[in-house]
Amino acid sequence: MTATQQPSAAQATGHLGWLGIVRLGLVQTSLGAIVVLTTSTMNRVMVVEHMLPAMIPGALVALHYLIQLSRPRLGHASDVMRRRTPMVRLGMLVLALGGILAALATALMATQPGYGTALAVLAFSLIGVGVGASGTSLLALLAALVPDHRRAAAGSMVWIMMIVGFVLTAGIAGQFMDPFSGTRLVVITAIVAAIAVTVTFTATHGLEPRHAAPAPTLEDKPANAAPPVAFREVLSEVWDEARARQFTIFVFVSMLAYSTQDLLLEPFAGTVFGLSPGASTQLAGVQNGGVLLGMLLVAALGTRFAGARLGSLKFWTITGCIGSALALANLAWAGFAGPPWPLKASVFALGIANGCFAVAAIATMMALAGQGRKGREGVRMGLWGAAQAIAFALGGFLGTALFDLLRALELTPATAYACVFAIEALIFLCAAALARKVQHSAATTKHQTAASSSEHASMGVKAALANNNRWRLTS
Repeated sequence: MTATQQPSAAQATGHLGWLGIVRLGLVQTSLGAIVVLTTSTMNRVMVVEHMLPAMIPGALVALHYLIQLSRPRLGHASDVMRRRTPMVRLGMLVLALGGILAALATALMATQPGYGTALAVLAFSLIGVGVGASGTSLLALLAALVPDHRRAAAGSMVWIMMIVGFVLTAGIAGQFMDPFSGTRLVVITAIVAAIAVTVTFTATHGLEPRHAAPAPTLEDKPANAAPPVAFREVLSEVWDEARARQFTIFVFVSMLAYSTQDLLLEPFAGTVFGLSPGASTQLAGVQNGGVLLGMLLVAALGTRFAGARLGSLKFWTITGCIGSALALANLAWAGFAGPPWPLKASVFALGIANGCFAVAAIATMMALAGQGRKGREGVRMGLWGAAQAIAFALGGFLGTALFDLLRALELTPATAYACVFAIEALIFLCAAALARKVQHSAATTKHQTAASSSEHASMGVKAALANNNRWRLTS
């Protein structure tokens, strides 16, 4: 048995309890707190306040996602090391540094666009490395240490806690962002980054040693032990797994749909509805509040109707994708209607639909992570993370590039935004069609039914909410 195949004690027993899962969820909350400022607030400032082409922040965000193509290799490294915590902490430090430099670059763009853009390239590169290292190792740790029957709940809870980070940061930071200035942006980002690093180191302190065995030394290995399997061979093995491959394709298409409007929503609110930077940042909080409600809705109904259609992961994945398409059509019409339209309600509805499909997809991901050959959890998580990264890179950049192209053709801003939202709605419908095949495979997994996954997701939601007050005090 190779070092990659040898399961640790944690993998064998799966002793990571709810407290440990919640602590890892706080790390995901911290990650989300930094990311929401870099991809939402700073993006809007570049486009609206600095009047730069939308493709500039689109290219920067695409860069940070493209760098995350290293996720499978990072996951493989943690599989071989059988130590995830150091990578989680190092990734968070790099992410925090990247976030602060991104804020400095955004402020610098107001007076020196060239130098500001150059610094932003470095900053978003660091953000990509930080998110890839920390996020992949965190999810791999959950997949390796959590028992099979609890994985769906653990994945749901950790994802929900990341959304809590989005909501709290967008809401609180948005209140302090006005009157806007570059200095204020840098200070707020630095404070959020410092809190995120502190929470990460505190939450992971002493967590893994109780569950993970150290990597075997040369003396520990038998004389005839086979060498570790090469990364490319491991990646090929995982790709040959039908369920892993099908889910990878679904992740790519659904995340492409999810991300196309990601860099356009706040500029849309500022340009068409005249919202200030602080107000548009709070709008991101409204959207993520809807995501959180959608997740809670799926968990509650999944428990109440376990075994029935409303308790099925397949039903909620497809329903969430279709609902997202309808919500985007609603936003497209909102642009033509203008300020009288209830923008917050439309964005909140989009968030609810996104949350429904996201929590069902996360539950499926955690169920599939431990299937197939053992010792490959990190590679599977990395593969799905890489698919998401490619989708987000393409979605963010293509969305902004299409908007700039439509504006160059002298379409009004409202019409240009409506066209992009409509295309995104069509992609969501394609994702709904793909979900039928993927979810059917997941639903037939041994010891992992859709009904039980929904029930576990509800348990994860309750645990996350129980710890919400603690996070509010930390923030």
